[in-house]
Amino acid sequence: MTTEKNAVALAEPPAPAAGATTRMTMIQALRSAMDVMLERDPDVVIFGEDVGYFGGVFRCTDGLQRKYGEHRVLDTPIAEGGIVATAIGMGVNGLRPVAEIQFADYVYPAFDQIVSELARLRYRTAGEFSAAVTVRMPCGGGIRGGQTHSQSPEGIFTHVCGIKVVMPSNPYDAKGLLISSIEDDDPVVFFEPKRIYNGPFDGDAHKPAVPWSTHPKGEVPAGHYTVPLARAEIVRAGEDLTIATYGTMVHVVEAAVRAAGVDAEIIDLRTLVPLDTDTLCSSVARTGRCVIVHEATRFGGFGAELSATVQEECFWNLLAPIERVTGWDTPYPHAFEWEYFPGPARIATAIRKVMEAQ
Repeated sequence: MTTEKNAVALAEPPAPAAGATTRMTMIQALRSAMDVMLERDPDVVIFGEDVGYFGGVFRCTDGLQRKYGEHRVLDTPIAEGGIVATAIGMGVNGLRPVAEIQFADYVYPAFDQIVSELARLRYRTAGEFSAAVTVRMPCGGGIRGGQTHSQSPEGIFTHVCGIKVVMPSNPYDAKGLLISSIEDDDPVVFFEPKRIYNGPFDGDAHKPAVPWSTHPKGEVPAGHYTVPLARAEIVRAGEDLTIATYGTMVHVVEAAVRAAGVDAEIIDLRTLVPLDTDTLCSSVARTGRCVIVHEATRFGGFGAELSATVQEECFWNLLAPIERVTGWDTPYPHAFEWEYFPGPARIATAIRKVMEAQ
């Protein structure tokens, strides 16, 4: 059921990486991925605002400049358009740049470079040139960043032909997906949900304790391994309904399902483009019900594309209308952050609605 727009050859996923594992946060897992690739491939270069000496505002690149030198891990001016333009030039000339945008909210000055140049490079040159560029950026709320530090603009980039869009939900996937993105010969926009960078904020005086705080760490292999792009993961098997989500919302959905006591199948999409429609639609065709959850605003969000895909592919299997649970159609607030954030109560309401439909 993979759509023509996102058609990919879905090989069998590799076996889990063997060898020693370390319990890591997502930040540590991302740093490990970049460390592995810097050591493995001399063409990998990492740069962005404060990523070198300071180690990044979230410390994702901490220590990498000391280990590999300023010519491999370097700081840039505050100029997102210049950061991405430089990455394109590097990519065209055979390097594999990993460019960090300090917050996803800051990417808009670079939007023209990503859309008009990076995404179209292979097409406009009839395959003569490509740029293996990975653009990393933290996204989403949960740290009281307000309207200029909490946006989730993934839906804007999924609309652009020529780039892949990724958002992990746990440390293991974060490392494997980032390595896959860096090794990919085409551009990838890699979103990192900062709410789960370090896990829960329980006990932090500046951030409220919440009953669905996420578990911050996971077992991550020390060396090189990949998680395939374009393949979703069923994180919980179930028969009553299908819930499609990604990023931080995977953990919130898990909490909502536990509280609701429903036998839901939870699908972590992981890669939004190319979308694994086979896994999604096979699940909905079997359960007959679908709830879609994401943190970004509702109108024009990626959930609308998911809903349309499910309706087109599974219409005759649906037992109830598709429900979406999303952020509100407002700027991300500061004082009322948790009212904006799609929590378990709102998800539970959607679950009840689709389960009660006849």
